[in-house]
Amino acid sequence: MIRNTVSAFTVPSQEERKSFLSLEKTPAVHAEKLSSLACLNTVRVGGADAKVEALSFPLTVAAWNLERCLFPEESAAKLRETGAPLILLSEMDLGMARTEQRDPTAVIAGELGMNHAYGVEFLELSLGSEIERSYCRDDFNEKGFHGNALLASVTLKDAFMIRLPGEAVWFNDSNEQPRIGDRCAVGAIVETEAGPMVAVSVHLESVATAAYRERQLAALIDEVEAFAPDLPILIGGDLNTGNHTGGDYSTDTLFAMAESRGFECHGGPLDQTSTRPSLITRFPDRAMKLDWFITRGLKIGESHLVSSLNGEGKPLSDHDMVVCTIEGFSA
Repeated sequence: MIRNTVSAFTVPSQEERKSFLSLEKTPAVHAEKLSSLACLNTVRVGGADAKVEALSFPLTVAAWNLERCLFPEESAAKLRETGAPLILLSEMDLGMARTEQRDPTAVIAGELGMNHAYGVEFLELSLGSEIERSYCRDDFNEKGFHGNALLASVTLKDAFMIRLPGEAVWFNDSNEQPRIGDRCAVGAIVETEAGPMVAVSVHLESVATAAYRERQLAALIDEVEAFAPDLPILIGGDLNTGNHTGGDYSTDTLFAMAESRGFECHGGPLDQTSTRPSLITRFPDRAMKLDWFITRGLKIGESHLVSSLNGEGKPLSDHDMVVCTIEGFSA
């Protein structure tokens, strides 16, 4: 568990990042480089002063994979409509040419007046996919960061990042999006009127088997339990369930594993998928159920999906938002 927090990341130079492309593409080289880069081993915290000391019930939580976050202001407006004081975001760029070198997490937190914690999942060594490069005005990334975030209207206490077990699947010469890093989770303790709970924003691997993702979620649960024993736990985000198996989320064994450890799984109506074609992911038949909350010690009253389309029908992401209501702590 990474517990070091900063107000700004250390950014590897352009020359250093270019040199990473010529490294031998082996798991050992990747592990050494990952462990040596400060930006991949710290959590950035910032944002507005807390609006309240503790969250009250019923409590709305929103989790959204924002697919790089091309439209942070519009995304913030969509999130504001939910009234959620606790927000879990994934696929958030920072200093990437495809998103105009912006800091979408900070923009959304600023628009909503929230605290935020952000962890770098990947140091991107390219401008992205061919479609993503079409959005680039610059031919370089100022920072090259891509990661997960947790936002709240209360103070985020003891913010952390957990880098999930991985096999350096994005660190190879054949990939048009070479990256250093592995999937991660970003979390913190948040105060509620019933006491503290742990909230975690997670993104499991897409280029993986069901067994791979189960290992990632099990490792995350292990770390969170050791960090905050006996506290209620909310884990949410893009679990990539059913990815590359025809979209059948039931093929993922992580649900049974989580339930065997006392967790409940919530993702809105089970017959409703959470992905759609977008400006970046333009596949017309894209329809999978990837986005979930995994909870323990919490009474979940309702969960549903919120369309990522804006008022004009433009998709803000290839994922719809998953929202749940927490009614309180359970026995």
